[in-house]
Amino acid sequence: MVLGNSRRTRRRVWIRGLLASAAGLLALAIAAPGAAATPCEALRRLNLPDTVIKSAEVVPPGGFAAMGPIRAQDLPAFCRVVASVRTEPGSDIGVEIWLPLSGWRGVFHGNGNGGFGGVLAAGYGPMTAGLRRGYATAVTDTGTAPATPLDGEALIGQPQKWRDWARRSTHVMTVTGKAITEAFYGAPARRAYYTGCSTGGQEGLIEALYYPHDYDGILVGAPVINRTWGHGAVLWNDLAANLEPGRRLSEVKLRLLSKAALQRCGASGSGLSRDPFIGDPKACRFDPGELACGDQDREDCLTAGEVATARAFYSGPTDRRGRPLFYGWLPGSETTGHFDWSFLQSRPNGEPPFVSLFKWVFGSDWDWSAFQVERDMAKVDAALGPIVNDATRGSLRDFRARGGKLIIYHGWADSLVPPDQSVAFYERAVQEAGGLEEARGFARLFMAPGFSHCAGGPGPDVFNAAGAAAIPPPTATPRHDLFAALVDWVEGAPAPDQVISTRYVDGSPAKGVAMQRPLCAYPAKAWRRGSGDPNNPASFVCSVSPPT
Repeated sequence: MVLGNSRRTRRRVWIRGLLASAAGLLALAIAAPGAAATPCEALRRLNLPDTVIKSAEVVPPGGFAAMGPIRAQDLPAFCRVVASVRTEPGSDIGVEIWLPLSGWRGVFHGNGNGGFGGVLAAGYGPMTAGLRRGYATAVTDTGTAPATPLDGEALIGQPQKWRDWARRSTHVMTVTGKAITEAFYGAPARRAYYTGCSTGGQEGLIEALYYPHDYDGILVGAPVINRTWGHGAVLWNDLAANLEPGRRLSEVKLRLLSKAALQRCGASGSGLSRDPFIGDPKACRFDPGELACGDQDREDCLTAGEVATARAFYSGPTDRRGRPLFYGWLPGSETTGHFDWSFLQSRPNGEPPFVSLFKWVFGSDWDWSAFQVERDMAKVDAALGPIVNDATRGSLRDFRARGGKLIIYHGWADSLVPPDQSVAFYERAVQEAGGLEEARGFARLFMAPGFSHCAGGPGPDVFNAAGAAAIPPPTATPRHDLFAALVDWVEGAPAPDQVISTRYVDGSPAKGVAMQRPLCAYPAKAWRRGSGDPNNPASFVCSVSPPT
């Protein structure tokens, strides 16, 4: 999307006015904002362009009721501000920011949303991580309320909201959040960091590509890079499983398929045959036809219809001649326990997941069962591509030039957002930078074996203390935490070549560590040294090729 000159001018005027208003209202803040509740409540009178401060209130230690199960006694008291920003007719971007009453470390922390956004609470988990670090931490509803993360039906006929969701809302959150932060503390943030996964990952890439001065460090997971085709692939999978009778894979058949894929691919490349996950899925080719048993419906094999469904999942969308049009899923993502194939075959509202995006183009009565990938995706790309696919374009040159640092992570067992997209994005950045070493100076990619979509999976799954999982790593140090590694990198430490990912017994830190493995900066992989303990990260080395 390219804004016209008049619209760019309005944006510059809005941002200058926002910053000027914040500077003129520093009297609202006092040197020790934790001394009394008045400074927080006074933010209700903060006058920022196009902005309504809907509430400003002190939250006592432990959090507030709407946080639900993530409330915890170790959360410090904070000032909670909720605002609405309307920069253009039809646009209404919700912003929420939490400001520690004491111990602010001079850092602004922006967070991403998920799916179609629409609710601020989607960012509360990562915001608690920022709050514990002493950061002012914010989230946006992406300007799509009353949509919800899984339902964008309310956005039909709302092009301004599409633009807010796809590109503008995170920047608006950042500028607004920084202004409120400066007004409250009486000083601007000295650093700014961003964290987000899935749609939140896409938002982070948009920040780096188009708003390079917003953040010093950006950590994104499983970013939705090609938004239109990402939704097209979900619909492709749903119809492959459901359009014809007898083609849906039951949980039993999914486990059968997963076991066969693990047996075929577990020891491929840098993987280990004894692991309960596939360590190097790109090093193996697996054909579900190996499990075929004709038309017999037995638990130990796949019918012809079930084989066809599995092949459609692995291939991804293809044209009428069978040539690939987008990415498919990789072996090892069949039953990851989070967003696995059973999710893609379910219909929570009686319709395929995320089908709302197609209704923005074709209307609310569109017959999704008649979807034809070549015909319909051309129309969707023509209508929405210039609006929602900005992460497929743009340049990281300015972000690199101003010293920004970018870390991307993605699970190889992600069956909702194809991990190959992140690899392709990074390789494009490498080419633009002039080579791998040049790109590694400001951007790193970590591919996580056995890790599902943003959380969970059969492999080591705890390596990001700012993520949605809300389970801290063994220590919040750069050795075990991508976010801590990013912060240290921005502050002048060496770039991270690896971090240690942890799997806890039954997912509980109290029960101890079940396994640890290094995550290596792409294109390196974790290769085992000789016969060392496979659960000990010291038994592995990060290398592009096997150690000699």
